[in-house]
Amino acid sequence: MSERQPLLVVENLQVTFDIMPRNAWPWSRPQQLRAVNNVNFTLNEGETLGIVGESGCGKSTLARAIMGMVPSQSGKVVWLGEDLQGLNLKQVRKRRQRLQMVFQDPLASLSPRMTVGDIIAEPLRTHYPDIKGAELREKVDAIMDRVGLHSHQKNRYPHEFSGGQCQRVGIARALILEPKLIICDEPVSALDVSVQAQVINLLKSLQREMGLSLIFIAHDLSVVKHISDRVMVLYLGKVMETASRADLYAGPRHPYTRALMAAVPVPDPDREQAKTPPILDGDLPSPMNPPSGCVFRTRCPLATEYCSKEVPVLEDKTGAGHWVACHYVEREDR
Repeated sequence: MSERQPLLVVENLQVTFDIMPRNAWPWSRPQQLRAVNNVNFTLNEGETLGIVGESGCGKSTLARAIMGMVPSQSGKVVWLGEDLQGLNLKQVRKRRQRLQMVFQDPLASLSPRMTVGDIIAEPLRTHYPDIKGAELREKVDAIMDRVGLHSHQKNRYPHEFSGGQCQRVGIARALILEPKLIICDEPVSALDVSVQAQVINLLKSLQREMGLSLIFIAHDLSVVKHISDRVMVLYLGKVMETASRADLYAGPRHPYTRALMAAVPVPDPDREQAKTPPILDGDLPSPMNPPSGCVFRTRCPLATEYCSKEVPVLEDKTGAGHWVACHYVEREDR
């Protein structure tokens, strides 16, 4: 997989928001919320990167920063060898034809005033205004059929569809421009378990057929396991661990990743009752006032005073691409 041409390279990406404290004076300085903190990764053609973490850890902000929907304060987003950060809005818009997104809430992401046919056709009308009439209808019908919808449904409105069907509409809208990458921001979290499996299988099938790359964001490690080639674990905007799917699930090394995996329910009642998961103490700290040193130290069973003073460096602990940011995860013998 490493010999494939990089499709997307994210280097030291940082996203911050200025938040005015409650009951602050008009002349008060805003506090800084660091939502994404120096994130790095590379995505290859045809690859799926899973991004996991608790709610509030910066997953969606990272996705929106890659798309250019929120501004980043520093770092690079290199798409097909070109840094998107240095382009103007018109230039970015042109390149985003090949870079699309599927959102978390399938119904809220679709306009209730438009038919699903118009919703799916909207990207074509925006980027290719010369495509009209029969050709436009053909393309809409073809992509609806490809995602498991019937073309006779295109005159219906989103509220007439189930959650799973609405998500298929969102996928069709993203696919109609024939992108190279789709960012899926928790696309199955609002769906029933059986429908989740259907949508994941659909994405995997479309990826094989169309040669897509995917960034799949979720908070459930069991969901990410079935679709990802590599997995990146975020906590308070920082990368805690990243590795291939096989390596991560066979031997998670960061305490946070282990806690997330232990929280995944086991279908066997006896095994579920017998296991003693490492419970995370306390709540996720505020990103406006993160802990010093290691951001995970306030909830980590391995934390010492040293963790409060030094920020752990993300290092390849195995020499085989298993990167971990923890002072007490030792480097394995090579």
